[in-house]
This record gives sequence, C-alpha cells and structure tokens, in this order.
Amino acid sequence: MSNRYAVILAAGQGTRMKSKLYKVLHPVCGKPMVEHVLEQVKEADMQEVITVVGHGAELVQSKLEGRSEFVLQAEQLGTAHAVMQAKDRLQNKDGITLVVCGDTPLITAETMSSLIQHHEEQQAKATILTAHEENPAGYGRIIRGEDGLVTKIVEHKDANETELAVQEVNTGTYCFDNQALFETLEKVDNDNVQGEYYLPDVIEILKNAGEAIAAYQTPSSDEALGVNDRVALSKAESLMRKRINEQQMRNGVTLIDPASTYISVDAVIGSDTVVYPGTVIEGQTVIGEECTIGPNSEIKDSKIADRTVIKQSVVHDSEIGSDVNIGPFAHIRPQSAIEDEVKIGNFVEIKKTQFGKGSKASHLSYIGDAEVGSGVNLGCGSITVNYDGQKKHLTKIEDDAFVGCNSNLIAPVTVGKGAYIAAGSTINKDVPAAALSIARARQENKEGYAQRINTKK
Repeated sequence: MSNRYAVILAAGQGTRMKSKLYKVLHPVCGKPMVEHVLEQVKEADMQEVITVVGHGAELVQSKLEGRSEFVLQAEQLGTAHAVMQAKDRLQNKDGITLVVCGDTPLITAETMSSLIQHHEEQQAKATILTAHEENPAGYGRIIRGEDGLVTKIVEHKDANETELAVQEVNTGTYCFDNQALFETLEKVDNDNVQGEYYLPDVIEILKNAGEAIAAYQTPSSDEALGVNDRVALSKAESLMRKRINEQQMRNGVTLIDPASTYISVDAVIGSDTVVYPGTVIEGQTVIGEECTIGPNSEIKDSKIADRTVIKQSVVHDSEIGSDVNIGPFAHIRPQSAIEDEVKIGNFVEIKKTQFGKGSKASHLSYIGDAEVGSGVNLGCGSITVNYDGQKKHLTKIEDDAFVGCNSNLIAPVTVGKGAYIAAGSTINKDVPAAALSIARARQENKEGYAQRINTKK
C-alpha cells in the first residue's frame, strides 16, 4: 500500500455563514465540522495529516491539537494556494495525497479509502471524488471518455446542452500522486476573475500533459455536502443525526421517535435501552443496557449504568449507577456520582455530590457539595446549605441516616450513621451516630388569638 497523506482545507472565514464563529468550527451534532472531517481522515489510515488554517487559526488548532499538523494560509488566494502551503512538508515524498475540505462533515473514512483504492487501481495521477445529483445546477460536471476516465470538468456556466444533462458532479475532494501534485501546483496561475489559484486547474494541467485522470462516485451524494451557509448547516445536521440514529438502532437501541431524538456521534448506548422523544444525548456520554431515557431528557458527558431510568431530567458531567430512578424534573449537575439503586425524585437538584447505594431524595430537595452514605432517606425539602457567601462547604450524611422533611443542614456538618433529624430542623452542629437531633422553635398555641385579631378589623 502506498504512503497516504491528507491535506484538510480549513482556512476560510465563511462569510455566507454571517457569524463571528469561523465556518469550519460550526458544530454538526455537537462537534465542529472540521473535527468530523479529521476523525474520518485519521480512520482512513493516513501517515500524515496537515490542516491548512487561516481565519481563526488558533481556535481551529486548539480543537484539533495533537491529531494534525498545521500550516498557515495567511492570505486566502484560492484552493491551489492553500494546498501549496503544505509544500515544504510533503513535496519530496512518494505516495498519495488526499485533499478534502473542512466544511464537508458527512464524508466518511470508507469513501476516502475507496477513492484512494480506485486511484491506485486506475494508476491515475489524480482522481476526483464525484457524486450523482438529481438536480446538478451550479455544479461542475464530470465528463468521462469511453474508458471511464475523466476527459474534463465543465463548470455549469460553460457547459453545452449535452454536458448540462450530465448528473455526475465534482465534490471538491481529490487524491493525487503526491509529487505530481506539487510539481503541477507550480504551474497554476491566477488568470481569472477572482485572481485566485484554483485546485481544479491541477486536473486540467495534468490532463493536458497526457496523464490519466480518474473519478470515483460516492455511494451517497449526502457525503459531498459542503456547508457554506446556515441552510446547508441545518441540512448537514439533519443528515448526520439520521445517520447516527440509524446506527444506534442497528446496534440494538430503541428510538421511539428518531426524528425528535438528538444523539452525539460519540455517544455509546447499550442494547435494549429505550430512548423516548425529545431527548438530547450529548458529548462523550455512555449509557448501559436496558435503560429508559426520556421523554424530554438532556444528558451530556455522563456515564449511566444498566437498567437506569431517567425521565424528563437533566444530567451533566456525572456518573449514574445501575437500577437508579431519576426524575421527573430532576437536575444532576456536574461532578456528581449516583451509586446503584438510588432514587432521585421530582424537583431534586444534586450538585458535586457522592450519593450512596440505595439512598433516596424523593422530592423537592437541594443536595450540593455533599457525601451521602448508603441507605439514607432525605425527606421532602431537605437542603444542604453549602455556601456562606465566599466558600462552599461539605456536608456528610453517613449510612442509614434519616433526614426529616424541610431540614436545613448548614455546612460544614456531619450527620452520623443511623442518626435522625427531626422535620423542620436547622442543623449547624455535628449529629452523633444513632442520635435524634431536633433544632426548631418550641410550638406555642395562643388560644383565642385569631378571634381577637378578627374583632379589631
């Protein structure tokens, strides 16, 4: 197998996006589109990957750092000029160079590998990735000879009636014999209306020199979608989401309504898990088997073990054990760890808390900066008062403790093993193990008080 190199074009600002965010950093299914491209390029087994950056160079590099080398295109003078920036790194190497745009997030490693394989089989100097378009208006047409090789690429405005009927179009992705590429780039001029150096001119120069130019048609025209504006971004999002959801279903996940379910490309979901409509699963989330997620739940960068139920709730940057029941309307905030067989009920908020096995907070509670042991019951309205206006403080509730309804635990404080907190208490001192703590005003009944008040009205 020949050495393989890749050049990703990611220097453009993308003025048609009408955005402060550089084009290739716009997310598709939660990930910058250029990162989608890079991951597929890496999967296609490239020896060296070079990303051409320009506008937003530092931001693009920060997203791809450690996975690509970078060259700077200080002035955006066309696609041939962009590839030329990689000359010092690649020009003397033998092998094949793939050139792909950073705004084509749907292209797959399988298609890249097939393109290169076809290039090698045809012994071509350049091979164009093409697509079939039912309505090819605006695209450059691929004109083939009887041998199947490319005779020319014709832009829409220059095509005759016969050429306009051709539905095979240029996608803007190519592979080249590496040395032929950089030798030919030196011959490209900017004698055009835009005054730019265009990569398709390399194809024409090679063809005129008698070199073989091949074309490989992608099985799905969706992969050729280039994102230049918000309309195309929305289309890419929809197509990517459909691809992700179909793969999840093939892996044994039930999506009740795929059209209203949003799953990150990096999410891993176990078999026999059911995801209900309106659910958003983002980032590096891992969900186990036989779980029930949703409806209308949001889970981000979290790990959820088997047979857990999360209904109409939010979980961010946390770990959830097996056989846990969360929701409806619960909020698990970052750095929380919910152990097995826990119940977190409606309108309960958990933040930066270790919540022990079999413990319960069934409703209307805030538990933040806490360590909750196993078998603990937190009554309705339990609150860890963790913030003194300057610092956060830790609350410890040991195994088998019982915290009565409407109790305030003013941190730092420890409730000992098996202790009881009477309902309505405000606790600001440690409670020994097995003790009952009552911290509330003594009840007084003033007989006839209401009658006297009413008489004065």
